[in-house]
Amino acid sequence: MLIKNVTIRKKDGLWDIAIQDGKIEKIERNIDPIEGEEIIDGGGGLVLPPYVDSHTHLDYVGTYGDPVYNSTGTLFEAIDIWNERKKNITFEDVKSRASKILKWNIANGTQHVRTHVNTDEPGLTSLKAMLEVKEEFAPFIDVQLIAFPQHGILNFKNGLELLEEALVMGADGIGAIPHFEDTREDAVDSIKEIFKLAEKYSALVDVHCDETDDDQSRGIEVVAAQAARYDMGELVTASHTTAMASYNNAYAFKLFGLLKRANINFVANPSINIHLQGRYDTYPKRRGVTRVKELLDAGLNVSFGNDDIMDPFYPLGVANMLEILHMGVHVCHLTGYQELINSFDLVTINGAKTLNITDIYGLEVGKPGNLNILPANNEFDVIRKQVKPSYSIRNGKVIARLEPNYPKIYIGENAEEVDFLI
Repeated sequence: MLIKNVTIRKKDGLWDIAIQDGKIEKIERNIDPIEGEEIIDGGGGLVLPPYVDSHTHLDYVGTYGDPVYNSTGTLFEAIDIWNERKKNITFEDVKSRASKILKWNIANGTQHVRTHVNTDEPGLTSLKAMLEVKEEFAPFIDVQLIAFPQHGILNFKNGLELLEEALVMGADGIGAIPHFEDTREDAVDSIKEIFKLAEKYSALVDVHCDETDDDQSRGIEVVAAQAARYDMGELVTASHTTAMASYNNAYAFKLFGLLKRANINFVANPSINIHLQGRYDTYPKRRGVTRVKELLDAGLNVSFGNDDIMDPFYPLGVANMLEILHMGVHVCHLTGYQELINSFDLVTINGAKTLNITDIYGLEVGKPGNLNILPANNEFDVIRKQVKPSYSIRNGKVIARLEPNYPKIYIGENAEEVDFLI
């Protein structure tokens, strides 16, 4: 495949990209085509590496209103609703819903997803379904699975044993939810226990950390300290950390010293964080998103995720990382011109760092031929106009193309139209 006449971030002028045997062979000006080669004229459009969704829950998607709607909009009511919904979980139920949303991801230019999968179900049904989904969708999108104890580890019967079973079955990483444990001591112990398992199974760590407005919720310091002691920083992610927005600055200053030593990753989920947090405030209401701007200024890796799509935790969403980025730049005050340009790192290269896939990610010679072509002149236009990719290409093959009405994805012998209704 030869892609001609495209704009590349941080490069002047128009470029061509040659992809051979699934890998980027050349990025040069005016590459001559090989006889019979597929040629795509980018028309001056912007090329980006595929979007990365650093945090989602594919086993929850599409369950909004089932069995009831979340009337308060709070995290804790959402957990209670899910506790009822999971009683009806089946293998096919999870697989069908997750597969549909992954097609939405593909249509919107996302090719890498990290999903947290519940481990508090009999027989680990959701994990079994997601392992099969991961395998089936591997030619089109990478799915990374994190074993997630939604109801806690130490306050849930056999919680730790279920997490270990999930790692044995093939989960890529392990999580925790310390702020949901019964006591501060249990919260600390839950974090320490997952690091032991992560070391034992060479697994990634991604903790639902301090997803609350409580300024005394300080699981992040324990996560960072354990990451430093195990020398695992780049393999460790703290998701949400919304309590950080409520910390006093004296504590935050000390904390940032630890965070920089630990060198862990952070994931913010702007749409969901601003939706769920601040629910117990009158006025002023807190913004409910972690200190993204300050973390970036400190040189720490931050990326964005969808988190939830049409489920008890969040009623909206179409698996579009541009929608998430658009919300994020507003909530995090990243609306200076250069900040807007740089913000694309939050859904591309920073996400690749979070998922620990930088060896296979990026627009570089020798890397897989995975990219999006967007009909826009620059990043500013993409985010302002919410421009969808005209092409999403994986290993040198078109897997999605935006045409009038609905995008088409190519997952079988015939093109399949994708609508955004569930």
